[in-house]
Amino acid sequence: MSSLQQEQYIELSVGAETCAIRIEEIHEIIKMLSITDIPYSRPEVKGVVNLRGKVVCVVSLRNLLGMPDELDTRSTRIIVVRYQDEYVGLIVDKVNRVTTYNEIHPPTSGHARSREAVFLGVGQREDQLVGILKLEEILGG
Repeated sequence: MSSLQQEQYIELSVGAETCAIRIEEIHEIIKMLSITDIPYSRPEVKGVVNLRGKVVCVVSLRNLLGMPDELDTRSTRIIVVRYQDEYVGLIVDKVNRVTTYNEIHPPTSGHARSREAVFLGVGQREDQLVGILKLEEILGG
């Protein structure tokens, strides 16, 4: 039994995928804001937003996970996380719930190596398996 099990997570949807982020890594969750474009940035970097006087870089979690962009909906959210002493906004399609997991399994190796590297582990609740995102891996790439 790992100590990760008693931690709380925010479960989110990106396309057909359900992922989770440890709640302590999240600064806040906000509705979609208008994003100022940054010319010549990487495709996953959508631009910056002004969050109460702080300039926060916003990236698409869809793009980071290798999915194409889709139009924002009323459910689209920006999850602001703290990464290396800065705030970074992750655009997600939907925030589902706060949860804990009965069991957390290590990430399996059977897929492409780069894909499994983005997960800390796989949370299990009832019959659902949810990949727990490893922010250093996603944002450090």
